[in-house]
Amino acid sequence: MPMTYTPDKLLTAEEAAEMLGIAQQTLSVWRSSGRYKLAYIKVGRNVRYRKSEIERFLEQNTVTHTGEAED
Repeated sequence: MPMTYTPDKLLTAEEAAEMLGIAQQTLSVWRSSGRYKLAYIKVGRNVRYRKSEIERFLEQNTVTHTGEAED
């Protein structure tokens, strides 16, 4: 049976980076530097992201013109 994506599906860092269109290493830098408030879950050495958090992050960072962008 194929796996279905639900809003709270946990994504690997690789899957989250792909969804964001960035390199996995960039996502790692964001985690360690706190550059963006993108919630993640850490279980042992494993890092996971809720799909709904990635979608929320994308929505919050969507702008229609450069005057809206935050530094």
